[in-house]
Amino acid sequence: MRNAFRHAQAQRIEVEIRYDLRQLRLRVRDDGKGIDAKHLDGDGYAGHYGLRGMRERAKLMGGKLAVWSELDSGTEVELSIPASRAYETSPARRRSRLAEMFSGKDTDMKS
Repeated sequence: MRNAFRHAQAQRIEVEIRYDLRQLRLRVRDDGKGIDAKHLDGDGYAGHYGLRGMRERAKLMGGKLAVWSELDSGTEVELSIPASRAYETSPARRRSRLAEMFSGKDTDMKS
């Protein structure tokens, strides 16, 4: 989000988080300057590792990172990760770690 405000001069950013039994999906959309198409599919800008690094980290988790953008039309980034990799569960505890965090009942977290 920092990059959207700082580099793309976005005025509005939307963040959507969806999680279900199949996957965790995070979508970030802005109304900024957009990204030139020649930088979307390759390694990004020379000397920068943002998009490449994000794709590599998503792949390490078995997920996918998709980026859509056009100049002067903003950018949308979507990360999807399989539930089996995104949520920590055990047979004894049916409730996912993520569900506990959102419920405010996470007793393992330390301040």
